[in-house]
Amino acid sequence: MAAKNLLTRAEFQVMSILWNLPSQSGFTTDILAHYDAPKPAYTTLATFLKILTTKGFVTCKKQASKLHYTAKVDKKSYARTYLEPLKDVFFDGNIATAVAFVLDGEALTAEQAENIAQAARSRVVTAA
Repeated sequence: MAAKNLLTRAEFQVMSILWNLPSQSGFTTDILAHYDAPKPAYTTLATFLKILTTKGFVTCKKQASKLHYTAKVDKKSYARTYLEPLKDVFFDGNIATAVAFVLDGEALTAEQAENIAQAARSRVVTAA
């Protein structure tokens, strides 16, 4: 897993806000408005956005005198990029072992268990 493909906690916070904005895009002021207190300085957020652009997570286009940022990587794709190597490293690539580990000690409702079972059934590959 290359470090360039991972987000720091602060970068992830920016991306989380961006992912939740309409069209997964906005100006620095839009993103800043969605931070909880204490909000970072405008220039700090601008630095994070520049880093995210360099890392390839966002694109930016100049609109009038402002930069408009759009998520280039969606949340699901990032989660897969982040979690796939963990499955390989900690569970020898065995998804069943990884799921069992995550569920260990968790109390599931019947509905949650059925949702998991349905998701698993939809991914079963049969030999041709």
